[in-house]
Amino acid sequence: MPTGAPLHVRNGTSWQDAFARCRSVAPEAFEPVRVHNLWNGNWQLAGDPAEATSPVDGGPIPGPPMLQVGQALEAVAAAAAEHQQWTNVDLDERRARVATCVDQLESHRELLALLLVWEIGKPWRQALTSVDRTVSGVRWYLDEIEPMLAGRQPLDGPVSNIASWNYPLSVLVHAMLVQLLAGNAVIAKTPTDGGLCALTLATAFMRRCELPVTLVSGSGSRLSPALVLNDDIGCLAFVGGRDAGGQIASQLVQTDKRHMLEQEGLNAWGIWEFSDWDALAQHLKKGFEYGKQRCTAYPRYVVQRTLFDQFLAMYLPVVRSLAFGHPLAVAEPDDEPPDLDFGPLINAAKATELTQEVDLAIQMAATPLFRASLDDGWFLPGQDTSAYLPPVALLDPPGASALGHAEPFGPIDTVVLVDSQAELLAEMNASNGCLVASIACDDERLARQLADHVHAFKVGINAPRSRGDKAEPFGGRGASWKGAFVGGVHLVHAVTQGPPGEQLYGNFPDYQRYPPV
Repeated sequence: MPTGAPLHVRNGTSWQDAFARCRSVAPEAFEPVRVHNLWNGNWQLAGDPAEATSPVDGGPIPGPPMLQVGQALEAVAAAAAEHQQWTNVDLDERRARVATCVDQLESHRELLALLLVWEIGKPWRQALTSVDRTVSGVRWYLDEIEPMLAGRQPLDGPVSNIASWNYPLSVLVHAMLVQLLAGNAVIAKTPTDGGLCALTLATAFMRRCELPVTLVSGSGSRLSPALVLNDDIGCLAFVGGRDAGGQIASQLVQTDKRHMLEQEGLNAWGIWEFSDWDALAQHLKKGFEYGKQRCTAYPRYVVQRTLFDQFLAMYLPVVRSLAFGHPLAVAEPDDEPPDLDFGPLINAAKATELTQEVDLAIQMAATPLFRASLDDGWFLPGQDTSAYLPPVALLDPPGASALGHAEPFGPIDTVVLVDSQAELLAEMNASNGCLVASIACDDERLARQLADHVHAFKVGINAPRSRGDKAEPFGGRGASWKGAFVGGVHLVHAVTQGPPGEQLYGNFPDYQRYPPV
């Protein structure tokens, strides 16, 4: 993809342009060099802003204002008061206000996408898709919500949302709007690593539509007494890693608080007695979107040893074709943004961490199958590339290495060779539960038999599985999920109260209940 011509940032798409547009659209939420938090219906100039840089080029961007626990407790108390008022607003009015907010999101589609590019490194096309999924997903609930709420009531307190940085709109904002539609006030903690301005702008639209939303920023561990354990909180929705999720789960053990804790798992694709390599190649290439920085990425391929030569012949052209680099770099100032597979990782520290994990796995006897170079990337002259990681593939990383048992959350694939179906299943189940998995096998009946033994919430047959949209349920097995499942009616039921003794679908300490997927 690199050319001999020097590249430029596309006209009108610099970070300065994006932030100036935020200040013009929502001046109540944005200062010249920082953003506000929101509680009690007012934008608050509180907290000390953390330093932050864009992963795209290392340039400075506003960081989240870090609140102290006392300020967060004040915000939660105000949200609880708003919640009691909101529960008395009828569904038609709630639907009208949420619909107006969705219209606002859609009308600022390109600005929200531009913020996703600079704050979390999404390529332009994928950033637009994130905004579109937010809009279309919430509109589906607007049309379908009434029967989902039949016989149900809002929770006793607001929903507290603590989410990772990678999907601030299509996961977090989407969930917030559905929670509001279901009759709850909502609280969101800004992800510390990215998405601050995109989330703040979306929240500004919610507030203008008179939706009871609270936005706070700060250290998750410091704010835990307010956002997790506080008696005013009616439900906790968490999306993130197993370490933070495990800490929260241990805190919730002593309570009966409603919760949905989505955590990571090592999603695997098992390949056994298979021959449709062209179809698999298309799935694998698409799987590299956003540098595999998503909970439903497939970083592990468990391959029947006798098929390895055919797998490799298919796989290497795929990884060699990947385009990565600066998401807004163009040859001519008015060119369309490049159609990249992925841009940077979320920050330079993550790129360094994964580079070290690759080096350590090789030292421990993993075999490098493919390693691209930053020279293959699409970059501005002299730009900071410290957050970029070219694609890597390793063969048989030892189980003791991080890449042998944990999700990398970056453009790193691991390939494990096996000689029996029992080995195939054992290697696919290496992380004690995951969100998605797939089996590639010419014999569909055999594939489904194998899928029954894969410890994943969704298992695809010759196709990937994803989080899904609209009515599709989503959850996890084993350590990848705690609490109620979400998606479609399950999300609405997770944030409302049903009849006495109701057993929601989900993973709970005393039972597990799974919907058809």
